[in-house]
Amino acid sequence: MPEWLQAGGWGLLAGSALLIGAAVGYLLPVPRHVVAGIMGFGAGVLLSAVAFELIEEANERGGLRPTVIGAVAGAVVYTACNVVLAMHGARHRKRSGDQQPSESEDAGSGTAIALGALLDGIPESIVIGASLLGGGAVGAVTVAAVFISNVPEGLSSAAGMRNAGRTPRYVFGLWSAIALVSGLAAVAGYTLLGGTSDALLAGVTAVAAGAILAMVADTMIPEAFEDAHLLIGLVTVAGFLVAFGLSHA
Repeated sequence: MPEWLQAGGWGLLAGSALLIGAAVGYLLPVPRHVVAGIMGFGAGVLLSAVAFELIEEANERGGLRPTVIGAVAGAVVYTACNVVLAMHGARHRKRSGDQQPSESEDAGSGTAIALGALLDGIPESIVIGASLLGGGAVGAVTVAAVFISNVPEGLSSAAGMRNAGRTPRYVFGLWSAIALVSGLAAVAGYTLLGGTSDALLAGVTAVAAGAILAMVADTMIPEAFEDAHLLIGLVTVAGFLVAFGLSHA
């Protein structure tokens, strides 16, 4: 099987976890404190992946300067896009309660939420494809971390969409599309970055890391803290250590 196709398969696999989580969140009455706890676990997983896989890999490839510049750039670009989307109704796209506006309350919010979901998922998928350029070992760990974290993301967001009155067709169509885009983004990460310099690859990896870190702080941790704040630190550390164990297995 061509390596670019393998990259797409890994990206699709990681993205499919969003659909699994969405099915659970939309179809089952999962208590909000359980959703919050799962979200905290996913946040810990991503924090570990960023620290021990992405940032470390970027630093080893290109050194400190490209890593810092890339991470800052990723965080700035993500935050700027997120601010624009928040102004159009996507601010609480990962919240499981009644924070998400319905289409009647905020026209165009459904489109903004869909674009926000893409914004959240594309950096993860690109870095999956790019990480496979190193021979696949790091890629497998990154895929596992993204998969684990995507389940609570889809679960929480879909529960919020249900509470906002969005239809099953919209919810499952959205997450199915995001899973497909995740596969395509992983292919793009592998094909477009193959043969590039270590410094450029380090910068791109760091950009994705900065965007993911900003996403965790802006969309995942608030949901986790609101309904499980007494235990969220413990749950987040558990997720962090699971991902850390995967990276050293």
